[in-house]
Amino acid sequence: MIDWDDVRYFLAVARGGSVRAAAERLDVNHATVLRRIAQLEERLGVQMFEKLPSGYRLTAAGEEVLEFADQMEASSHQLETRVFGRDQGVRGRLRVTLAPPMATHLLMPDFADFARLHPDIEMDILSFGELANLTNREADVAIRVVYDRKTLPLNLHGMKGPELFGAVYMSRDRLAAWRAGAPDPIRWIVISMHGIPDWASAGEVRTTGVPFRTSDAGGQIAAVRQGLGITTLPCFVGDADPLLVRVPGTELHMYGTVWLLTQGETRKTKRVRLFTEFVSRRLAAYAPLLAGLAGARLTRGGSRA
Repeated sequence: MIDWDDVRYFLAVARGGSVRAAAERLDVNHATVLRRIAQLEERLGVQMFEKLPSGYRLTAAGEEVLEFADQMEASSHQLETRVFGRDQGVRGRLRVTLAPPMATHLLMPDFADFARLHPDIEMDILSFGELANLTNREADVAIRVVYDRKTLPLNLHGMKGPELFGAVYMSRDRLAAWRAGAPDPIRWIVISMHGIPDWASAGEVRTTGVPFRTSDAGGQIAAVRQGLGITTLPCFVGDADPLLVRVPGTELHMYGTVWLLTQGETRKTKRVRLFTEFVSRRLAAYAPLLAGLAGARLTRGGSRA
């Protein structure tokens, strides 16, 4: 039996004219595209592409496969439209895993909006230190910051979101006191298990060698608000807090890219599709804030001011 997923990869190469174009369209790596094409060719017993310097060109057999693949795609879309069109009452459990700061400081109001739109979906927001494992079916959707897409397991399917940046922050009052010459020492405030990141510097501010440690992000933010010292925070946390300001002479640092991840058959359920599409739109609207752009601030409902 032919795997429809293999046919999708074939269509992407046929329409894009190259493995690179197909990989970008499907948000996968080159090796995955080549593997899927090889699987389909082995199953059908024909060579579907001729590799040329200008890209991939369909063979005569590939042209025949394309005709049937187009029909398969059209039938698949028709089936989805009919089945999902009847399923207006979206029900079931939806488990979402993400880091605590992203839940608390960014997306919880959006999750609430989604819950109000779909009152029959039972939502579990899993925001703690260790992210739930999608492969082991501990969650349905993961919202993760990923520096290198290649580090993710190949069985995960992703929707790429905005890039996330961080910076070094201190309280506005403490900065004013420092500029006025206050003698109180300024400490690095760190989460115990992480320490001071390699990229972070104190900029123009001189810090003492005695750190102040907390066990979680909540304590870290409370400590910097109290004027104990400086710390690193995602820009969507630090820039949105009126009590905090970036430390003079410091620079932004890219943490990675936000991805919405699903696994296996889970991604095909309507509640998962609705949720990922909804959150993807909200994240796109928050891109300037996540990037730490000057003047960006958070507003709700998928817009910004």
